[in-house]
Amino acid sequence: MTDLLIWVLLATAVMLLFVALLILKVVRVYVQETTNPTVFATAEEKELRRLTAEKAEAERAKKPPLWNRIMGLKPISEEKELVMEHEFDGIAELDNPTPAWFMVLFYGTILFAVVYMFSYHVAGWGKLQEEEYVAELEQAENDRIALLQKPGGGAAKINEDNVEQSTEPAVLMAGATTFKNACTPCHGEHAEGTVGPNLTDEYWLHGGTVKDIFKTIKYGVPEKGMIAWEKTMNAKQISELTSYILSLQGSKPAGAKAPQGEKQ
Repeated sequence: MTDLLIWVLLATAVMLLFVALLILKVVRVYVQETTNPTVFATAEEKELRRLTAEKAEAERAKKPPLWNRIMGLKPISEEKELVMEHEFDGIAELDNPTPAWFMVLFYGTILFAVVYMFSYHVAGWGKLQEEEYVAELEQAENDRIALLQKPGGGAAKINEDNVEQSTEPAVLMAGATTFKNACTPCHGEHAEGTVGPNLTDEYWLHGGTVKDIFKTIKYGVPEKGMIAWEKTMNAKQISELTSYILSLQGSKPAGAKAPQGEKQ
């Protein structure tokens, strides 16, 4: 019963709102007619209004749309006025000049080219791509050094600047395990070299010091297919692997690959 009463009250409220709007409209019309009563035009005034409206409509029709003016487009009705005098094989040419926006853009590119050439190639105010590349490499190297030297996250940990060779059996054993799991597919079971180079001779492609080997393992050689092992190994594992590789110098395994690189 309560729900029914609520619905009845809601319908009543809607009806009252509708009636109130109608009354408001009537009041507005009454006030408007009181302050500014409508004057009924005569036949002559109606005709004059009609002629005025037709004239305004004709003027609007003559005025091209804004899009046509921006794009420099002409209506088909004006095509005869654009036909040029010369004609060949029944084909006529229209005198339809390039739109103003296109010319502004065209000359703007020329101006930009002049300013760019003067700024980058004459005055030297801006850096060329090669110079930007060199600057970014220098900044990256400075950031790397700063990170390595940061307390708690750099110099206190093993990195390519402070790594040292170890001959402890436990370190070499751990390095041998890492080598077997990660390096044998490319360098062979005894580092004799398969796809990758021989790691037991005195010749190195990327340096044979402890720091060089650590860095090569850490950052990889992407152009040769060697991944950056820093993504899967921690610094301690890379250090152990480096020491193990150095311990293999002069081992002369069977089937060793021919030397590659420079002797060190």
